[in-house]
Amino acid sequence: MEIETPLAELSWIPRPRVTALRRLNIETAADLITHYPRRHEDRREFPDFPREETLGPICLCGEVVKTRLMRFGGRKIFEAVLEEHSAHALSQPLTCRWFNLHYVQKMIATGQRLVIFGRPKLRGQRLVVVHPEFEVIENDDEISIHFRRITPIYPATEGVSQRVLRSLIFRVLNEVDTDSIAVELPESLAEKRPEALHQIHFPESVEQLAMIRDHLVLAEFFRMQMQIASERARNSARVAHHRSKQGLLLPRFLSLVPFALTRAQRRVLDEIELDLAARAPMNRLLQGDVGSGKTVVAIAAMLRAVEAGAQAALMAPTQILAEQHYMVLRRWLDPLAVRVSLRTGARHEESFLPLMDGDDVPQIVVGTHALLYESVQFSKLGLAVIDEQHKFGVSQRAKLTSREPAPDVLVMTATPIPRTLTMTIYGDLDVSVIDEMPAGRGEIQTRALAEAQLAEAIAFIRRELGSGQQAYVVYPLIDESEKLDVKAAAQEFERWQERLRPFRSELLHGRIAAAEKQAIMQRFRSGETQALISTTVIEVGVDVSNATVMLIENAERFGLSQLHQLRGRIGRGARTSHCLLLSSDKSPDTIAKLSVLERTTNGFEIAEADWQLRGPGDLLGTAQSGLAEFKLGDLKRDAPLMRRARAVALSLLEADPELERPENQRFRSLIVERQGQTFSQVS
Repeated sequence: MEIETPLAELSWIPRPRVTALRRLNIETAADLITHYPRRHEDRREFPDFPREETLGPICLCGEVVKTRLMRFGGRKIFEAVLEEHSAHALSQPLTCRWFNLHYVQKMIATGQRLVIFGRPKLRGQRLVVVHPEFEVIENDDEISIHFRRITPIYPATEGVSQRVLRSLIFRVLNEVDTDSIAVELPESLAEKRPEALHQIHFPESVEQLAMIRDHLVLAEFFRMQMQIASERARNSARVAHHRSKQGLLLPRFLSLVPFALTRAQRRVLDEIELDLAARAPMNRLLQGDVGSGKTVVAIAAMLRAVEAGAQAALMAPTQILAEQHYMVLRRWLDPLAVRVSLRTGARHEESFLPLMDGDDVPQIVVGTHALLYESVQFSKLGLAVIDEQHKFGVSQRAKLTSREPAPDVLVMTATPIPRTLTMTIYGDLDVSVIDEMPAGRGEIQTRALAEAQLAEAIAFIRRELGSGQQAYVVYPLIDESEKLDVKAAAQEFERWQERLRPFRSELLHGRIAAAEKQAIMQRFRSGETQALISTTVIEVGVDVSNATVMLIENAERFGLSQLHQLRGRIGRGARTSHCLLLSSDKSPDTIAKLSVLERTTNGFEIAEADWQLRGPGDLLGTAQSGLAEFKLGDLKRDAPLMRRARAVALSLLEADPELERPENQRFRSLIVERQGQTFSQVS
């Protein structure tokens, strides 16, 4: 069987089963054998039934001695009582309980032998396991891949049981050449393990399983790091546009800025200057917490492009942020006679278009994704600054930067990223960090409140508005949802108008027309509006120093990093600001999450806590980077393996950039560019 054989072509797999497998994204033999177990159960010898609650789930085997179906409060409850197969004098029966799962009742009968996986808890005098995973064992000797071994447990779906998956994978493993799918690794990274794909499913020992898993994770990481390293090498081989030596624009700009740069800002500027002195184009990631002063650094870099006779582009993810940047740049650069233009999907400054040659050509163009359209043509793009890069797709970034001669690229993010993630999604970029806040910023005090404390929060907001301050009230949704028990901005707006009278409130969300959205923001910036009832459209870029209060409703619906981003809209001035996190969720996870924000305003600490609480998530996942998603590797658990893979990949391509050495040519197939090019197309 060929590794890419569609399962639909195999006569021994029933058609309904092929359809069910598609729900797991399994369509070929390769998909099936790389559908890795999510865990393994050691079924070689089961422990005795416990007499007390256990701290975590355990795997047990017993015989069904009693079943019953009960009805309680509209729910159907099915119970199966298990006893140990070789009854121990001190053991007690174990009750398995399922709620409203009708199919379970059809599968389990008295006299059967079950393997279950779950956490026993004391309920009165009984040990009960609620909704355990289970498998009916039919014959110990006949079914060796299911029992009396270290047994794989897979992500499954309706119509494809664990036993079916095991049987299919076992057969396909024995009928295909797994070498054709295995990733070869350099000897410096790992020794050859030709049976790795078979052993990850059906290991002979716990020790072998751990070794094989590390080997396959290294293979996944090495593939990714070879792609990233090749992209770094490709960028280094490009020739940047001509840059003149620094002139007077930057010193004049810095003299106009009404504050001294922090040491961190100056350090990053020095790193950028070194990049601009090199032959290859700059390709740098600038990380900085909310309010750390990344924009000033970006302006300094853009002025260097202007001095070289080139244009600079600043691309932002939303119209509000683009307009905010535009106003800031006009305020600071008009005195320097630097021509700045705004280009979004809704509007642009007619006097500065087109962007080609001419006396009125804009030197700096600020915009949204509209800058990617063919109607926007640059005469000489020298620098592309991309703000909040994680909100753009990889292809969008490439479209702006894949020009010749190559523009310098400065990618900015106010979402601090753990180092392991930086090695993946931004692995092709050099990294600068602004880890110091400007002087004169007011403290932000954060407090988590229960829903019952809403009246207290309203009274506090009214006091702040009465003293001349402004406030944000943020909701997770625009409109109410039948599926989610969550408040929505549009429905709550009228209530807030009543709550805050005579202070003026306005509603802002993403479906409001662009011109009206701009007018609302302008009234808020000028102080004509005192309170903004909004969705997360204000998450980045809104800078109103007089706004010192933020109330976030249903705070449990947001991730830690997003809550921190939202909170960054206050605390822009010298006055103490207050962030109120309102939630009716009393779960330990929500309490732990919100307590992090009460404890610290350090974005890097918050990013690490977010990483620990919920992992990288979709926002910073490998899908966003244009690289293949991991099937086995875990960026938190396997960080040391990622570092090893990265070091070897960088070293290999540095010594042999074209992979011309005979021992390295086998790695060419690993290099697939993020835009879908093969190595041969690039080199």
